[in-house]
Amino acid sequence: MNASTLRGFSFKNVVIVSIVVRIVLIFYSEWHDKHSIVKYTDVDYRVFTDAARFLLRPIPASGDNPENIAQGSLGKLLGFGDPYYRETYRYTPLLALIMTPNIFLHSTFGKYLFAACDILVGILLYRLLRSTVLPGLTPSAPGAAHERQATLYAALHLLNPMVFSISTRGSSESTLGALVIGTLYFAMNPAKTQRTVGCDSCHARTCDTLEGVSAHIWREPRYGYRIGEGKGSWGYPFLYETYLYHIHRLDHQHNFSPYWLPIALTLPAYAHLAPARPALWQHFARSPLASFVPQMGLSLGTGLAFGRAGVHHLPFTWFVQTAAFVTLNKVCTSQYFLWYLTILPLVLPSLSFTRTKAVSLIGAWVGAQALWLKFAYDLEFLGKDVHYRVWTCSLLFLVVNCWVLWEIVLAYRWESPASNANAKKTT
Repeated sequence: MNASTLRGFSFKNVVIVSIVVRIVLIFYSEWHDKHSIVKYTDVDYRVFTDAARFLLRPIPASGDNPENIAQGSLGKLLGFGDPYYRETYRYTPLLALIMTPNIFLHSTFGKYLFAACDILVGILLYRLLRSTVLPGLTPSAPGAAHERQATLYAALHLLNPMVFSISTRGSSESTLGALVIGTLYFAMNPAKTQRTVGCDSCHARTCDTLEGVSAHIWREPRYGYRIGEGKGSWGYPFLYETYLYHIHRLDHQHNFSPYWLPIALTLPAYAHLAPARPALWQHFARSPLASFVPQMGLSLGTGLAFGRAGVHHLPFTWFVQTAAFVTLNKVCTSQYFLWYLTILPLVLPSLSFTRTKAVSLIGAWVGAQALWLKFAYDLEFLGKDVHYRVWTCSLLFLVVNCWVLWEIVLAYRWESPASNANAKKTT
């Protein structure tokens, strides 16, 4: 970059462009949804909004309709309705709570909230890179160099089309990213406390609880307290819909995970294909534990193994845990990729790749997705019988993800110049 380009490529300008892009896309989403059969807004956004409406408007039982009242004692005391009254709502009740302005303010409030979380994540990434990550790797470099690098890595998140398209469609992944990166920010800045952010993040998804395994090694977040608090407000439905449901969930709709086809073949329509007396391994293959055991084993194992390296390596540990969790999950969609891509800018400075290897990894990851999307389009929109081709592409994508993750682990630099210097001073 020449001098004039560098002056224009400031973090402030990146943030301004990011905000403008998101506002324009939210306005466009409103126009598009009114004029097109295929909606820009994610179907889950309507689910969130319905759950918020049920939360605000409790109703007693009448006739054949069950009551819509929060099941927890605290929720009943506060007069909350039950967000899980909305079928297919499988999220934390806190999401429905922060979406309530959709009901009494404007229907696009949630999209602006998710876009704001995107921006917040970018700001926190920039601050973490400048204050902790980059100085730890190159302590002798001038501050201006760290600023340029931090701006570049933060821009990979803020100006990523996948990131801003998902949040402006009304997907809530950015709120999860803000909780996780916020926890990392406080964790890697010991002068600040991380308990509130870190504990609240355990409401959001199972993977945040897994990341708590590595965080527990250096500081003890009170996850059990927050889960108990959620149960007190919302009752057993909170525990079931947010956590327990996902253990035995069987989703036969095609997605990036190769588990979708074996699950689909367990449906009654395919009962004639099942053996009369299935072997023990066949019983296990049809069980949700077939995916849950290796997924949780690898995610927990990497947290325990890498988490011992210290707080400076916490972003890498959480990245590996999250990538393994998503890769082996029995349901895997594009939104889930953001769970680990959000952490990636903090890990990239510590990777030692050749340009050829980096291009190969990115090309393989994007190419495997493109191939899957091609056959998924043929199946979903053209009605072609390409189920096994989609499944083959799912297997290919699984292999590619495992290869990319393995190469990242191999390329990670565990010893930084700063840690070497400190070790010499100690000796």
